[in-house]
Amino acid sequence: MNMQNTPVIAPPAPKGMAEMQLPIVMMRDILLKTIFRKNINMVTGLAEALCLPGIVTQELIDLAREQKLLEATGTLSANSGSEMGYQLTDAGKARALDALAQSEYFGAMPVPLDVYREQVKRQSIRNIMVTRDQLTSAMGHLVLPDSLLSHLGPAVSAGRSILMYGPPGNGKSSISNGIRDALGDHVYVPRAIEYAGQVITVYDPIVHTAVEDAPEDPNALRRRKGFDTRYVKCERPTVITGGELSLDMLDLVYNPTARTYQAPLQLKSTGGIFIVDDLGRQAEPPQSLVNRWIVPLEESKDILALQSGEKFEVPFDTLVIFSTNFHPNEIFDQAALRRIFFKIKIDGPNQENFLKIFAMVARKKGMPLDEAALVHLLRVRYPEIDNIYANYQPVFLIDQMIAICEFEGIPYQMSPELIDRAWANMFVKDEHIVK
Repeated sequence: MNMQNTPVIAPPAPKGMAEMQLPIVMMRDILLKTIFRKNINMVTGLAEALCLPGIVTQELIDLAREQKLLEATGTLSANSGSEMGYQLTDAGKARALDALAQSEYFGAMPVPLDVYREQVKRQSIRNIMVTRDQLTSAMGHLVLPDSLLSHLGPAVSAGRSILMYGPPGNGKSSISNGIRDALGDHVYVPRAIEYAGQVITVYDPIVHTAVEDAPEDPNALRRRKGFDTRYVKCERPTVITGGELSLDMLDLVYNPTARTYQAPLQLKSTGGIFIVDDLGRQAEPPQSLVNRWIVPLEESKDILALQSGEKFEVPFDTLVIFSTNFHPNEIFDQAALRRIFFKIKIDGPNQENFLKIFAMVARKKGMPLDEAALVHLLRVRYPEIDNIYANYQPVFLIDQMIAICEFEGIPYQMSPELIDRAWANMFVKDEHIVK
């Protein structure tokens, strides 16, 4: 098993057309469409646009020349390094237009799905070992009981599904983000993959954060040289969805104008984390959403469908975190619960941890603590709600008192009176409103 400081093995660059494992006509047509759309005529520019090594790009150009679709323009000026230029012939332009009518996709050559599967194995989320120190460090801004970290650690290291449940406002979302921060290493995300001649774009700058090798790293250049640039080196991705999640967001998205597909959210999150926040607030029943995940969670593969109705398998290598304010028995049947590997209750803090959080927030926001105010809060106010503490409450109360102090033009301070004014905004009194 890879420790976190072991870099993921980069996908090797193809050494020739034979290694590409793509239909030759498809590769040739993407070359012609890219020349037509981007008006590039030099091998180096084309290699960069296609994300291919120069040697493979030259092979494709030679093939297109043999088929009389490209012609050499002769040696250009000295600034081009005496590089040969190429242009589309009339037949080449006709072929490019015909290919564009079938699919508007051009640019980065896609990675065949089977080749991508191998890279997914090399960078699997299940290869990660997260230590207690890494998790504690990533959760440093949260006050959590040790027992919670003892449950979370094995769940994250297993790379299996996690259900976090408990009352609202106790940091389930913050814990999910802390898990993401604890992963810390990098994966390679394909710009696009190919299945049955169809192109599915995967890399998405909204979901993926690209990383560059540090320029001072003497090995960076060497590594980049052998690295397949059809992939983008990224931080492990995190997709966070909430009440807006619907079942159709987990299907391939077809663009009828460009005649290409875009990967669904769970495929974009491969090698990373998919967080379903606020489960139970979606339009779809929670049971339906979890039923959709049953095959992926159990078999590490997902099934997607093309416009034609043809179904195919893609790798499913994602740590899925479900987070809900409902008790699991209220929203799932037992069969669904069995399939979620780890079930962790996130409770509110006890009084001691509540005070730690309160003091930490007050210090961070420059609010001096006042013993009389705290005694009033704990002895008068909290008994009204059966002494049920929540992680969000210290931030809420202190922010309220800050707002009052700023409005009244007085230095930041807390007092029983200010506690009462802040408390009044935390809960809405039950009353009948006459309409």
